[in-house]
Amino acid sequence: MKTVKIGGTHFEASAVALGIMRMAGMDTADAAKTLQAANEAGINYIDSADIYGEGGSEKTFKEALKTSGISRDNLYIQSKGGIILDPKRSHDGLVFGARYDFSKQHIIDAVDGILQRMGIDYLDSFLLHRPDPLMEADDIADAFDTLQREGKVRHFGVSNFNPQQVEMVQSWISQRLLINQLQFNVVHSGMIKGGMHVNMIDDASIDHDGGILEYSRRKHMTIQAWSPFNYGLFAGMYINDPKYPKLNKKLEEIGNKYGVSKNAIATAWILRHPAHVQVLLGTMNPEHIKDSASGADINLTKQEWYDLYFAAGNDLP
Repeated sequence: MKTVKIGGTHFEASAVALGIMRMAGMDTADAAKTLQAANEAGINYIDSADIYGEGGSEKTFKEALKTSGISRDNLYIQSKGGIILDPKRSHDGLVFGARYDFSKQHIIDAVDGILQRMGIDYLDSFLLHRPDPLMEADDIADAFDTLQREGKVRHFGVSNFNPQQVEMVQSWISQRLLINQLQFNVVHSGMIKGGMHVNMIDDASIDHDGGILEYSRRKHMTIQAWSPFNYGLFAGMYINDPKYPKLNKKLEEIGNKYGVSKNAIATAWILRHPAHVQVLLGTMNPEHIKDSASGADINLTKQEWYDLYFAAGNDLP
């Protein structure tokens, strides 16, 4: 599988990563098969968060890693923290927060909890999980310095931050923020539409994200695309959804050309962008992992990329 340099550094990993949000509650043997399938597909990057499965995803990962026979040293392991879980709103594998907390003690405690649950000594990267309006400079700076000094975290990033929020946090800390995790796909493509419809007054011209795509490219900050096949936060998948007939027809047409599935082409669409985005897969199904990850080997033509963009309901100004 092709690789991406995370944050433009020597930190180089697979262009497709595996998110383990849905690993909570899985049988250890099945979870191990999931990790093995990812490994066989060339995936060496694992993404988690302390709230996934109320911590259960990371506990299952610990046991699955032991069973899988995969060496921790051959993986890049990432997790996120800063959301205080709301158990009353979290159910059926979906997790929701009651508030955010980026205090020094909470960040340090969050990382300690992650390491214990995952059975590892350090994280390759730790991300602040959604921006906290009450975050303060000294808390984050002291927490990051402590975690790095103690060898518990090697790299840092954020998730769902806009450019000004990234700049603000970056001005507080000595480490460079390498990653911003954002929802991005051919349907959830507002960061592209806003850039195309500059100097117009239609809905597509509204920039909801502060130019995050262009900012990330200038700063050599890796965008990790979560929910690559979903059209909303939890609304559902656009793959085979009758709401997107033109898109699915085009995905199938291009997939037939390359001998791969719709999911693989949807993955290839994201990876075709010159921002060097990393795709986060959320499936735990071994066959789906191999299938979707195969898109990393497809280099779409520019016309194919645009054809898919148009088929998703987008246009040119």
